[in-house]
Amino acid sequence: MTTTTATPPVASPRPTLLSVDDDPAVSRSVARDLRRRYGSGYRIVRAESGDTALEALRELKLRGEQVAVLLADHRMPGMTGIEFLEQAMDLFPQARRILLTAYADTEAAIDAVNVVDLDHYLLKPWQPPEEKLYPVIDAQLDAWAASAPSPVPQVKVVGHRWSARSSQVREFLARNQVSYRWFSSESPEGRRLLDAAGADESAVPLVVTHEGEPLHSPDDATLAARVGLTTTPATDFYDLVVVGGGPAGLSAALYGASEGLRTALVERVATGGQAGQSSRIENYLGFPDGVSGAQLTERARRQAVRFGAEIVLAADVVGLDVQGAARQLRLADGSVVGAHTVLLANGVSYRELDGPGLAALTGRGVYYGSALTEAPACQDQDVYVVGGANSAGQSAMYLSRTARSVTLVVRGEQLSASMSHYLVEQLSANPKVRVRTCCEVVDASGDEHLERLVLQDSVTGEKEEVETSHLFVFIGAVPRTEWLDGTVARDPRGFVLAGPDLLVDGRPPAGWPLDRPPYHLETSQPGVFVAGDARAESAKRVASAVGEGAMAVMLVHRYLEQL
Repeated sequence: MTTTTATPPVASPRPTLLSVDDDPAVSRSVARDLRRRYGSGYRIVRAESGDTALEALRELKLRGEQVAVLLADHRMPGMTGIEFLEQAMDLFPQARRILLTAYADTEAAIDAVNVVDLDHYLLKPWQPPEEKLYPVIDAQLDAWAASAPSPVPQVKVVGHRWSARSSQVREFLARNQVSYRWFSSESPEGRRLLDAAGADESAVPLVVTHEGEPLHSPDDATLAARVGLTTTPATDFYDLVVVGGGPAGLSAALYGASEGLRTALVERVATGGQAGQSSRIENYLGFPDGVSGAQLTERARRQAVRFGAEIVLAADVVGLDVQGAARQLRLADGSVVGAHTVLLANGVSYRELDGPGLAALTGRGVYYGSALTEAPACQDQDVYVVGGANSAGQSAMYLSRTARSVTLVVRGEQLSASMSHYLVEQLSANPKVRVRTCCEVVDASGDEHLERLVLQDSVTGEKEEVETSHLFVFIGAVPRTEWLDGTVARDPRGFVLAGPDLLVDGRPPAGWPLDRPPYHLETSQPGVFVAGDARAESAKRVASAVGEGAMAVMLVHRYLEQL
């Protein structure tokens, strides 16, 4: 049999092949076989537990290095191979994933195809490797080399733990899959970087790009442009422009581009929306073991880009104008992008908690939708989460992994009124989570950062002061639609009306210029559609948002056929 060894793309240092098996003899055997054939072009790393392997992957990620292939034994104590590969996807989504199984575990390997997008599974033993191992690895390396992104030297961020803007910069980079390394401004290396940039602690956050350019407290648009993200549209006119990169927007971009429409998606911060910040989505169709919001939306982003959708980040849409058959979106930087059709999928913002001290401590202990980014700082801490819906419950479960305790503060009388049943059961069974119903946060205080909260029983009026340095708030949502005032019809809360909700006694609304009534997801402005959480009376679920995004593209086609 003649085989060819895959050649890695030019990169320094070498890409990594990582294997993990809890049997030391098997682990050494795998590494030996890999090193014998691939050692000259790839770094071979082995581990004997999932936790150790994940730690190695985190170090590689921080150094800006690439991982080409992951090989994981299925039967490992503490963390199975499938569980390891699922977590490894968050760190290296482009890495090819191989499960090592015994013959009796082939059914589990097949199931893993859906859970972790498994690329291949190998039966043990694989002797001789020339016939049973190397051809598989060669094929996976060829596939990885064809799609692997060019390595990007590491971005460095110097900031203060309790600096609000430092927290925002870290979250922006993390949500946009930009590898960076964090340095405290009080650490020796942080001080060296500040000195080299001619700055002091008052200038944090300092961002040092991979090219060595220092950025002093940059805004999102500047930061995005300097770290290599696309921030301006490639052209000035499209068939479809999608506003917002959550599940509805990504779905529409994917289907629009795959069906031949010149499609651009314009996103204010990062793709994924609120769903992308969810630590765990367990009721999404096709993922029986759950999936993180970051995993789900990153897959959707890659899929949309593969079909030709253009994704523009850090672009804030501030206005919509209609000029004949064209719809023009005005951006905050003064530029304009036009299209035959527009889909409003810009979602919602977290509602802010009202009370003395809370606004001043935002980003310095009080966080909105930042549980994933801030979770490492909550280790062995007593943290508080406010909210009674799924996002609050998911965050409480996620934070309980490392926090000493998590208190879920709920204004209502019971969780079941607004939270999925499976989450209510998980919270009830978690010894680290305490649920306080009929309770509200009414005050926050602290010097440099959050130190104390005041809780009030909404029935008795009794108040209690508690000590904590972290409060995560999930108390509902406000639509980002103020920029549409006077252009499309909205309900009293600001959600966009569409389709049947626009009809008055079964007739189109006043000023509707066409003979037909509005399509199901069409707004009061023909050719402008809405999908997802920004739509009035939407289901506020990831699955429904994805479905609406796909449906909107079908209606876009119908609209374009009539032009």
